[in-house]
Amino acid sequence: MLEPGWSEAAALAAAGVIAVVATPAGVSGAVLLLPFQVSVLGTPSPAVTPTNLLYNVVATPAALYRYWRQGQTGGRLALVLVMGTLPGVIAGSVIRVWLLPGAVVFDVVVATVLGPLGIWLALSRPAAPASPARRVRRIPAPALTGLAAVVGCVGGIYGIGGGSILAPILIASGRRAAQVAPAALASTFVTSVAGVVTFVILSVYRHGLVAPDWPVGIALGVGGLVGGYTGARIQARLPDVLIRRLAGILVIAVSARYLWLGLL
Repeated sequence: MLEPGWSEAAALAAAGVIAVVATPAGVSGAVLLLPFQVSVLGTPSPAVTPTNLLYNVVATPAALYRYWRQGQTGGRLALVLVMGTLPGVIAGSVIRVWLLPGAVVFDVVVATVLGPLGIWLALSRPAAPASPARRVRRIPAPALTGLAAVVGCVGGIYGIGGGSILAPILIASGRRAAQVAPAALASTFVTSVAGVVTFVILSVYRHGLVAPDWPVGIALGVGGLVGGYTGARIQARLPDVLIRRLAGILVIAVSARYLWLGLL
C-alpha cells in the first residue's frame, strides 16, 4: 500500500488516464479503478467498494449538469431506473459487507463483472445513428425496474454505477442514446450516493474497514472528472472500433487475472 499523500496522487493520475481511455469507449472508468485500488493502492476490502462509488459521486455531476443545460434530463426513464437501482444498491451493499467481505471471494466477483463487459466491448460495434423507421422494442416498466434493481445490486457489491450495464441494454432495445445517456448517468449518480451512505451506516455496526477512504475516493473522482472531459473532447479524433477493441482486451485481461487469483 502506498504512503498517505502518494496514494491520493496516484489515484488522481490513474483515474485521469483511465477516464481518458474509458470515456471514448462508452464505459465508466469506475470498472477499472476498482482493480487499480486493490492491486496498486492496497485499499482494503470491503472499503474498496464505497471508495469506488465515491468516484461516481464526484465525477458525474458535471456531466449531469451539462445534460440538464441541453434539456436532456432522461425524463420518465430516469425515474424508472432510479426506482430500481436505489433499493438494489442498498441490498448489494449489505451483501458485500456481510456475505462477501473477503478479498479472495471478491476477486471472483471482479472477474465475473468485468468478463462479460470486456467481451461486449471487444466484439460489439458502436451503435449506428437512429433512423425514424427504427423499431423500438420497449421493455415494460415493471421488467425494466426489476432489471435496474439487479444492476443496482451489482453496483452495490462491485462499486460501480449501473449505467455501464444498463445503457447498452436500453440502446439495443431501440431507445435513442440521447435519452439513455442522461437517464443512465442519473441512475449511476443516485446509486453511488446511496451506496456510499449505506456503507457509512454499515461501518457503525460492522467491525473492520467498511467506510470509504474519503481522500482516495475524492482524488479518484477529481481525476475522473478531468479525464472524462478530455476523453469526450478527443473522442471524435479516435477510431471508434479500435478504441473499443483495445478497451475490451484490457478489461478481459484484468478479468482473467482476477479470476486466476480468486481460484488459486
